[in-house]
Formats: sequence, C-alpha cells, structure tokens
Amino acid sequence: MADDRPVPLDEYPVHQVPLSMKHVATGDRNAYDRCIFHVLDHEGRALLILGLGVYPNVGVIDAYATLRTGDTLHAVRASDALGDDRMHLAVGPLRIEVEEPLRRLRLRCDYNSLSYDLTWTAEFPALWEPHHVQYRGDRLTLEGRRFVQAGGVEGVIRAGDEEFRVSPGGWTGTRDRSWGVRPIPGEEGGRLAEDHPTEGFHWIWCPVRFEDRFLMVVVQEDADGYRTLNDATVVRPGHRDRQLGWPQAEITYRPGTRHPERAVIHLGGTRKPQELEVEILASSPLAIGAGYPPADDWQHGTWHGRAWTDTRTYDLTQPTPLAAYGVTDHAARFRLDGRLGHGIFEHGTFGRHDPSGFTGFDSVAP
Repeated sequence: MADDRPVPLDEYPVHQVPLSMKHVATGDRNAYDRCIFHVLDHEGRALLILGLGVYPNVGVIDAYATLRTGDTLHAVRASDALGDDRMHLAVGPLRIEVEEPLRRLRLRCDYNSLSYDLTWTAEFPALWEPHHVQYRGDRLTLEGRRFVQAGGVEGVIRAGDEEFRVSPGGWTGTRDRSWGVRPIPGEEGGRLAEDHPTEGFHWIWCPVRFEDRFLMVVVQEDADGYRTLNDATVVRPGHRDRQLGWPQAEITYRPGTRHPERAVIHLGGTRKPQELEVEILASSPLAIGAGYPPADDWQHGTWHGRAWTDTRTYDLTQPTPLAAYGVTDHAARFRLDGRLGHGIFEHGTFGRHDPSGFTGFDSVAP
C-alpha cells in the first residue's frame, strides 16, 4: 500500500484530475514532462545545452548537459528511478533549482569533465507556443504544450582546461518547458508505421533575445510543404504580444549537406514586411550527446538502472551521420530592423521537402 500513499504535492490545491500528483491523467507510456536550456556566448565560443525530463509511466527521470567549444563536444548524462518528490529536479551531478517560478532558476552540474553554476534570470514574460499535435494514421503520437522564455545568465562554466565567466552582457539564455505525450524509445510502429511512412520533416524553432523585445518563430512542415505548426510572435514588456504572420524562411545550406550557413526569415503582420537575418555562430546536433533521436548511445526516457551517470567527449570534425537525421541547435546572431539579437536557430530537415528542393532522404544542397 505504500506506493498508493499521498505525495507532498497533494497538500496543495493544484490537481487537474482526481488522482494523486504522482500520476498523470494518461496511461500512455510516452507521457513526459521536461525542459531544455540554451546558454550561448555572443561570439560563438561556447554553446551549453542542458535539460531534465520526467517520464512518469515508465518510472524514469533523466538529465543531460552538452557544451560545444571549438570542435569538441563535452557531454554528461544521468538517469535514475523516478521518486515521489517532483519538485526535486536533480539527477546525479545535474540539478535545476526553481528559485522564483518564471523568473529565476539556478543551473548546476558538478562533474570532472564538465561543471557549471549558473543563475538564469528572465527578462521577458513566458510565451505559450502553439498546441503541438501529430498523428500517424489515426493514432495520436505527439501532443505537447510548451512555453518559451529568454533572459540573462550569470556564473561560470568549466570543461577540461577551459573556463568561461558568464555574464548577461555577453551571453544569452533561452529555455523551453514542455509536457504531454511524445514518443520515447521502445515504441513499436507496427502496421501504422508501414501504412503511413514518414516521407519528410522540416522544422524551425527560433527564440531570439533582443535588448528590448523577445521574438519567437516556430514552423513545422510535411514533405509537400503543408504547414502543421506556425507562429511568429514578438513579446515586449508592458505591451500586448504582437503576431507577425506567416514566417517564410530562405535557408542557405553548405553545399553537399543540409547544414545551414545562414538564413533570412520573412515576417509579416505589419504594413512593412520584416526580415530576420540569421548568422550561424556554433552548432550542436541534439542526437550527439543530448539524447534526442536518433541518438545511438542514450535517449531520453530509457532505463539504465539506478544512479546511472555517463560522460562522453565527441570530436565534431569527424563525420556524424546521425546528425543528418535529427535536429541541430545553432547558436546564432540575428538582425531585425537595425536591432542586434542572439538566440537559437534550431533546425531539422530530412526526407523530402518540396519547398526546399529536397527529393528524399539522400538529397542534399547543390
């Protein structure tokens, strides 16, 4: 009976369904609740990506951190059995402390190969992203809700013999919180996967911090260019959020690849169309070290036993075939109407994408 006892959060009037806060409303094994942070140097010297996730119906909590400096990627990953205290955001050496909800968080990792102690402070209100839904045939495979936010970061990052002093003037921090249902390893595609194969996927997720405003752009398209997710919104403190219409991206890829070198995103929503210029500074494929599909050494939500911790160092000058079939986060410098900003140009395009001229999974830029 001990497993059915109330948990500390049950003391608070925060329930959404007649269950303990220990349980989620769905029995789907793919239920999840997680976050991702990006901490980037404005000169492109360093890109730190970290996150933590809870997978209640498989009993797993895990976390990761990757740091790109030069052509080296340092990674620390940790996983454990999920406990009852959902406010304790710690796995192995990785920890997130919510000091003031939606305002200030502390990010820590204490490990020999990679360590950091950072305070992330919001400079703009959190923004809801569109409700994200995907089906395979008639089966719901993904339903998630997210909010995104940008701010300043202060503290220190250490990796190997390098040390970075992080301050808001030269660094930017973005974060994303999401929860719902999202495929984790072990899901069997079966007949639906055979009857509804994935022909292509095209994705842009782009949070940008300017001095006086925050811009969020998100686009998802199918192989034929049909848009299933679309938003471009500007957040300014003291002002109503402003929508900027239907974003259209022109991406220049490195010849022979699908690696973006620069981009221009055309934004509407005003009498005078605007252009968001994107200059790539540093890139980190999420399938390398961070546990996103199709990573082959560790993925989120997988059971590795109690108190599992792993560290890796990757040489990014070596070919990384997995990166071509996953999403890559690019630290970037942005320009919009004479304003200079910094943030993330997250991009993934694989399979067929008619608007880009890609004809299949082996198609690349000329």
